[in-house]
Amino acid sequence: MKTLRLIGSLAFVLGLFTAIFVGIPWYVYHDPTLSWWLKTAIYCLMGGILLVLLMVAIEQRKGKVPREELLPDESRPRMLLQNSTEVPGREITEMLGLVKGHTIFAIWLGKDLSALVRLVLGGELTEYTEMMGRARKVATDRMMAQAEELGADAIINVRYMTTSVIGSAAELLAYGTGVKLSSTVS
Repeated sequence: MKTLRLIGSLAFVLGLFTAIFVGIPWYVYHDPTLSWWLKTAIYCLMGGILLVLLMVAIEQRKGKVPREELLPDESRPRMLLQNSTEVPGREITEMLGLVKGHTIFAIWLGKDLSALVRLVLGGELTEYTEMMGRARKVATDRMMAQAEELGADAIINVRYMTTSVIGSAAELLAYGTGVKLSSTVS
C-alpha cells in the first residue's frame, strides 16, 4: 500500500516537473506570438525556480544524518524529563532556567499529495504523524542538549508547542526548566 502511494506520488511530481520545466519552455520557444522580453522573463522565472530547488536539494543532502546517528547514545545516561514541577523522590537543589529546543519540519510534495487525498477519503494522515514525531524528537534532543550545557540533571515542567508556518510545514518548540537534583533518593 505504501509502495503504491509512493509510486503515485513520484508519478505526480515527475509529471508536474516535466510539464513545468519541459512543456512550458517548449511552448514558449515555439510560440511565435510571444515577444522576446516575455520569453526571457519566463525562462528567468523557471531558471530561478529550478536553481532554488537544486540548492535546497543540495543543502538537504549535506544535512543528511545517517539513521544510526539519530538513535540515542546508550553510553550516556538519558536526561530525566518531567512534565510536573517536581521530581518524585528527589529534591531540586538548583533551578538553572529555561531550556528549549526548536525545529521546523515539512514533508515533500508527494507525501503532501497523499495526505490531501486522505483528507477527502478520511483516515489518519500518517505522513504528518511521522513528520511531527521526527520534529518532536529533534526539538526534544535540542532542549536536552541545552540543558546538558547548563549542567542540568533533569528538565521539569516540559511542554510542547506547535504552530503551522506555511503550507505543510510545522514549527515545534519543546521547553522546560533545567534543574539540578540532590544525589540522594528520599
